[in-house]
Amino acid sequence: MDERITSRPAARLPAIWGKRIPGQNKNFTGRSEILARLRESLTTGTSAALVPQALHGLGGVGKTQLAIQYAWQYRDKYDIVWWITADQAELVPSSLAGLAEGLGLRPATVVGIEEAAASVREALQRGEPYDRWLLIFDNADEPEQIRDMIPDGGPGHVLITSRNNRWSAVAQTVQVDVFARQESIAFLNRRLGREVDKKEADRLAEALGDLPLALEQAAALQDQTGISVEEYIEQLDVRTRDLLSMGKSTEYPVSMTAAWQLSVEAVEGKLPEAGDVLRCLAFFGPNPIPRDVFRRGSKGSADMMQSILADPVMLNQAFAALGRFALIKVEQEVRTVQVHRLVQALLRDSLDPAGRQAVKNEVHRLMASAAPPDPEDNTKWRAYSDLVPHVRPSGLARSHDPQVREFAINIVRYLYRQGTLASARTFAEEFLTTWIEDSGQEDRHVVRLQRHLGTVLWQLGEYAESRRLNRRTLELMQAHPDFGERHEETLRVGLNYAANLRGLGDFRGAFERDTALLEAHTELFGDDHPATIRVINNLALDHALLSEYDKARVKQRLAFLEQSNASEGVGKWDVQISWNGLARIVRLCGDYAEAVDLGEEAYSYGRKELEVEHILTLMTARDLSIAKRRHGDLAESLELAEETLARLEKFYGPHNPETMAATIALANTVREMGDLDRAFALTSEVLPRYRAAFGKQHPFLYGCEINLALLYRLRGDAAEARRRDIDTYEWLCDKLGERHELTFAAAVNLAGDLAALGEFTEARRLGERTYEQVRVHFTERHVLALSAGNNLAHDLRATGALEQAKELHARTRALFATFRHDHPDRVRVEADRRIDWDFDPLTL
Repeated sequence: MDERITSRPAARLPAIWGKRIPGQNKNFTGRSEILARLRESLTTGTSAALVPQALHGLGGVGKTQLAIQYAWQYRDKYDIVWWITADQAELVPSSLAGLAEGLGLRPATVVGIEEAAASVREALQRGEPYDRWLLIFDNADEPEQIRDMIPDGGPGHVLITSRNNRWSAVAQTVQVDVFARQESIAFLNRRLGREVDKKEADRLAEALGDLPLALEQAAALQDQTGISVEEYIEQLDVRTRDLLSMGKSTEYPVSMTAAWQLSVEAVEGKLPEAGDVLRCLAFFGPNPIPRDVFRRGSKGSADMMQSILADPVMLNQAFAALGRFALIKVEQEVRTVQVHRLVQALLRDSLDPAGRQAVKNEVHRLMASAAPPDPEDNTKWRAYSDLVPHVRPSGLARSHDPQVREFAINIVRYLYRQGTLASARTFAEEFLTTWIEDSGQEDRHVVRLQRHLGTVLWQLGEYAESRRLNRRTLELMQAHPDFGERHEETLRVGLNYAANLRGLGDFRGAFERDTALLEAHTELFGDDHPATIRVINNLALDHALLSEYDKARVKQRLAFLEQSNASEGVGKWDVQISWNGLARIVRLCGDYAEAVDLGEEAYSYGRKELEVEHILTLMTARDLSIAKRRHGDLAESLELAEETLARLEKFYGPHNPETMAATIALANTVREMGDLDRAFALTSEVLPRYRAAFGKQHPFLYGCEINLALLYRLRGDAAEARRRDIDTYEWLCDKLGERHELTFAAAVNLAGDLAALGEFTEARRLGERTYEQVRVHFTERHVLALSAGNNLAHDLRATGALEQAKELHARTRALFATFRHDHPDRVRVEADRRIDWDFDPLTL
């Protein structure tokens, strides 16, 4: 779970009280009218018409404090109170998913973040098992991005804090203004723990515009320095006049700027290093900043922060001092520090351009040195996930520092390996746009990042764009003085371009390129180097695409053994690919039971090491569903195929190649189970997407045509099936040759079309040729050969060759007897029916 859940420790707390709920503010003052109005709004109306309440107001006005106070004040009215930090929309699902276990639902560790979050939302809407719940979305400034995460109806309540007034379209907006004067005076008295002279307090509140954050900082300054209210007002007045005389234009109150500067000067008077730390923190994002970033980055920073980071005691003193002056919020339990976005903006505004750039450079180097060196090591992914929210706010793309640019490339690599493909693409394109503008197209970091973007585009299914970029990058690297034709980076682009050839349907060309790359890798790195093994893994796929399954199995087994036993240079991504590749090739060889066993192990590994919604895990799940179908486990195949397709559509969209392949897998399963109409609808719907992704001359497109033609025949239109199968068979013979599984499949099904139309002689002639070719290519025991033999027996009988038909049928029936008793093909043979063949695309 992402949040710990506490059971009820005392009668006054809800059954579920999120651990991220901030502690109650002992200095909270006033706001009784807003709290009462908020409570009334939340409890008015029916559950079916649940309307979120949005606390809206400018920065520093106390929206979050109001939400905290509401949660604590009315905690006995709820069974669940859950706090969700919503600064970044992409992090909201994981926070919501943290509720799953407490609601008796499957947690994110089992079903994935998105599915767990969706199940939580549905359970809250139903009011099961609790109907009194409160969700608080704090700092939700992008309504459109998190709207789908908010329960739509239900018996509970939703409270939102935001500076964005666009929430008024979907929520009841409660305007939060500055303190009333009496509230300001009461707050100062409580915060300082003494009775402040009413006239002085009134003057101070007037000077600070009754802004709660400014009052908090003023009180903290007085508490720490003993400065009198009169002295403070005098200094504030001087500072304000200075600011106004400078013509300072800002969206924030001048009084807040002045109050903040006084606090900074005071803390620097006690500990000068604290000011440097604070200015550094201002250039991170507004999200919590892990303190470990400073520990991990202690050896990589320079200039102003070097001596501070090298002294852990000094750094802790700086954090403590800043916390005492209310300039930062320190969360000891989770080891984070956070600066209010208003204070960050004021800090940045206070620096001249040169000063801002100097601190930015410092922050960039700090982040870069804090990141683990290998972004593909998923045991270190937490460190990267902590840094990602701060990449854009820090302006990291503008850095020219080589170390920082390496870190930027690693951010893209991390997001890609983690499976966050859209974000990987966005960051890569943002970095490239800036770097090309600053450094030119041939800068070494530009060229390297283009390689990684080409890979991301490939995984997203943007095949044409990936191919164009990879070709350009390959040409640049081959001619580049830092790379050259035999450089490892250049060879990696070569591998990517071989994949692009597979995307074009040029399976033989991809095989030839990978064969040459294996020779180059072996010469440069040796036989068992991780880079060499990756090429062998790709060659296994090339062999499989050429229907050379025995060769593919040998290479895939070698790749899996080497990668699964490697101690370094191999990530869990590589292991997942080779493990699933082995399960897949075993299936293609016809060993279905073994394929299911291997697939189950690979799927379990993916769920544990990469999470269930990772694209490689879903790829494995899709292949496992096919293995289960081929083995005859139709019910299990259907369940897994449905589940996998739903996740792929949700996380990667309908046009991703894996989503399209999963649609075909599901269509084939529902066809086997007798639902021809649904199978037809799924196959018809995915065919145009394949044409758009792969073009009109790709074998996979014709594989889809094989499936659609089969469905036409099974639904009663054998003539249309024959027309489609003839075109497909001729194209496949021309492009892939007669000895390829796709060509065999088209031939087997075309013979079935001919037989259905009474053209038995033509069916027999095609069947005899196909049967002989399949037996030679795959052996007599391969399932495709058995299917072709079974069908030929029917056509022999129909054309009068009764003895020959009887002998062939008996031989194929005996071999099918080794299948489980309820296997669909065994059932067909024993019922004296034909067997058809279908197409499932391989991952390219």
